Amino acid sequence: MRHYLIAAAVLGFLAVLFGAFGAHALKQWLSVAELASWKTAVQYQMFHGLCIIGLVVLYRQQAQSYLSQSAGLMLAGTLLFSGSLYLLLLLKWRWLGPVTPLGGVLLLTGWLRLLVGVVKDKA
Repeated sequence: MRHYLIAAAVLGFLAVLFGAFGAHALKQWLSVAELASWKTAVQYQMFHGLCIIGLVVLYRQQAQSYLSQSAGLMLAGTLLFSGSLYLLLLLKWRWLGPVTPLGGVLLLTGWLRLLVGVVKDKA
């Protein structure tokens, strides 16, 4: 789980960096709608980075496979969701359009895995 904690720290760091970059440097290059998409990418990245930290803390208290599976799904989903949005907006790589919803599905699956794991856990 240490690797998830490292990844979450990187996600948090980059979310702050990308948030500042979007707020200050991108205003002249992106439309209002594009800046809103950038902000969504940053927010989802930060939310899920923090969630992964929480999952690591819970796993260290009581090792359950659903916690690590949920963390992995959320990490992959964040990379695909937020990462594809950043590249779409900065580089105009339109071919990445279908990747964003795939990342969203992985994020939803991570949350669902957590829910199912908690419901089934009798402890």
